[in-house]
This record gives sequence, C-alpha cells and structure tokens, in this order.
Amino acid sequence: MARTLRSRLRFEADPIKGSRFIATAAPVGNEDEARALLEELRAEWPDASHHCWAWRLAAPAIERAGDDGEPSGSAGRPMLATLTGRELVDTAVIVTRWFGGTKLGVGGLVRAYGGTAAQALDTGTYDEWVARSIVEFTHTHAETGPVERALSTIDGTELDVHWGTEVRRSVQLPAADIDMLWAALADATNGRITRPLE
Repeated sequence: MARTLRSRLRFEADPIKGSRFIATAAPVGNEDEARALLEELRAEWPDASHHCWAWRLAAPAIERAGDDGEPSGSAGRPMLATLTGRELVDTAVIVTRWFGGTKLGVGGLVRAYGGTAAQALDTGTYDEWVARSIVEFTHTHAETGPVERALSTIDGTELDVHWGTEVRRSVQLPAADIDMLWAALADATNGRITRPLE
C-alpha cells in the first residue's frame, strides 16, 4: 500500500570518516516541487560537496535519482531504493554531504547515502496515499463569495485562480470527493455550475 510523508523532516547522521551527511525529506506533489526543494537546499548550503537526490511520484508515475558528482549509482539509486522499499510516493529525499577528506569508495557511498536516507525516513510519519484529481471551472464575479464558501467545505487545494471576464479556478482534491465538489458548487450557484458531461 503506497504511503506519503506527512511533513518535511531533517536528519543528520553520525559522521563517516570525517564526512558529514544530512538528509532532508519532504512530501511533493510534482517534479517542480521536488526540484524547488533541491534548489532550496543548494542555496541553504552552498558550501556542501554534494546534494544527491531521489524522488517518487504517483501520478504520473515518475522515479528519478541523481548522484550530483558522486560515482554513478553510488548515491541517488540507493536513496531511490529506500523510497521504493518503504512504498513511498509523492516524496523526495535529498542527502547533502560535506566531504571530510577520506574517500569512502562506491560501497561506502552506497551505505552512507542509502543509510542516511533510511534513517531519516524512519523518523517520519506517513499517511496512506490518496489518488487526487484536478477540477477546473469558471464562475461569475458575483458568485465568488458562495463559491469560496463551498470550496471551504471540501478537502482540496486551490492551484490557480484567474480573474478575467469570469473567474477561472483550478482545484486539486481527493478523487473520491469530486462528486461532493460538484454538488457543493451547484448548490452555491443555484445550479449554474454543474459537472461537465464526459
């Protein structure tokens, strides 16, 4: 059963032959969010030797990993294996390393990166992964108040609002709640907003 990390976490492993390893893991909804986390850590720790990373997304199914200059397959892949082994999706993990002067060898790097990621993820709390969908709709400016009240009753995340001649909204929510959303919007707008025919 797929799971996802509930909130961001950070874990520092015991130093290995002078090298320092810090893992940061976070829930992510898409690759842009995962890449933004990676860039945030690069900006936070510009003096680090490496920022190796792995993430798994559920929909669409994407698995990626990067070694950031470490020998190929010695960092990102073991971290990705840690995510896969724990059946985690919509989750990114980045392990930042400061080189301590002693080379660890490929086997040592695999253990260091995979182990740091695993120890970090062992400290996390998780939720069962829920399939989510995106719903887009438009409404008049006069309907803004009732529509926003209807949206507040749904477990959704507003992704985008465009104010033009009409208001265009994009909302992400659990797929199981789509019927409830359309019913709430129809009620809020006296039946003007209804589920489109598929």
